[in-house]
Amino acid sequence: MVASDVADQCVETIIETAQTGKIGDGKIFITDIERVVRIRTGEEDEDAI
Repeated sequence: MVASDVADQCVETIIETAQTGKIGDGKIFITDIERVVRIRTGEEDEDAI
């Protein structure tokens, strides 16, 4: 999980370092995270990260 403003840079970095061009290189899924809750403290969203 990364902040939206660095997502593209992270994807590019992963591709540059992990791409072999062979089956099994994997996939990157980009999706929004609606809510984060830290179970131990009950903190939510940015405070939970």
